[in-house]
Amino acid sequence: MKRLSLFSAVVVSLFAVCTAHAQSSQSREEDARVVTASNTAVNELLVYKTDGSLAEQVRTGGVGGVSGNAGGIAQNHDLLAVVNFGSKNVSVFGKDASLGLHLIGLVPAVANPVSVVFHGDHLYILTTTHVESHLMSRFGVDPHPDGEAALVVADGSAAQVGAVDGQLVISEKTNVIETVDLNSNGAVAGSSKPVANIPANVNAPFGLVTRGDDAYVTIAHANEISLVRNDAVLTVTDSGTQQAPCWVTLDGPFLFSSNSPSHSVSRYAVYGQKIVQDAAVVATFQGNPADIVYRDRLAAVVDANGVVSHVSIFDVDGDGNFTLKHAVTINNIATNGIAILRDDSHFNF
Repeated sequence: MKRLSLFSAVVVSLFAVCTAHAQSSQSREEDARVVTASNTAVNELLVYKTDGSLAEQVRTGGVGGVSGNAGGIAQNHDLLAVVNFGSKNVSVFGKDASLGLHLIGLVPAVANPVSVVFHGDHLYILTTTHVESHLMSRFGVDPHPDGEAALVVADGSAAQVGAVDGQLVISEKTNVIETVDLNSNGAVAGSSKPVANIPANVNAPFGLVTRGDDAYVTIAHANEISLVRNDAVLTVTDSGTQQAPCWVTLDGPFLFSSNSPSHSVSRYAVYGQKIVQDAAVVATFQGNPADIVYRDRLAAVVDANGVVSHVSIFDVDGDGNFTLKHAVTINNIATNGIAILRDDSHFNF
């Protein structure tokens, strides 16, 4: 009888733990937020709950106007940054425990900013002509850069910046993928330089995503995705039936590309030097996808159809399948950038 009672107690205890875990997971998902930018003359952050309701609308203090870019919004554990293309600055927000945002300050940029990324203790800003580094502290982001470098082409076609170990990787749509080194303190040092082995048919590098030493860079008009490592293109994969993979996101084994003219998202498995298309289409849209983010089995895509924009929020299962949770219509075709905010006590960036 004592053994049976002990067994029953263990079962009840395990059930309670599993139930609590499930409830906790559900609670964390309900607490997640999806944020985009209006990208208008009065630039604002639009923050949505995963049920599609608007949780918060916060002015950036700057002027929007960016296009043909990705990574217009970036975040780390404590901060969120958004580009203000028209006013040549970047807004930096603090995040509180309930995922509310409050403006800390504006960081001037040397030219019109198009993309931002946090890495280590720095914020990196890609502009139409330069890339620059700004040191972070407990007070926010230093408005004065501690390093900068001119881009290889610098003709206004800069698309996105990403960080790998000791370097930044940058795409310029005028057929250049380039890197710039960081010094031991994380500041931009030296000059930007094209990577080796860029494909002969290269046509419009657009979006990129990084992890460790690897950067996955789209070559949109050539319908390709490339792997860049150690200043060279190692692998190039065709996008198959889907045209112009523009923007990409990565978490775990899956890389997802938003294919603007095909109005779709594709799924790839990435490992070692391999990029393997696992599913040509996992989601479709009314308009052209402009940016995509995926984090902890939640994905979000912003698209525009020439009349309005949409923010679509998806659950993503363990096999990388998308299930639409909610889609929000925004009466503005300029909406730009996308990020997922979660409680950092449970999730990592």
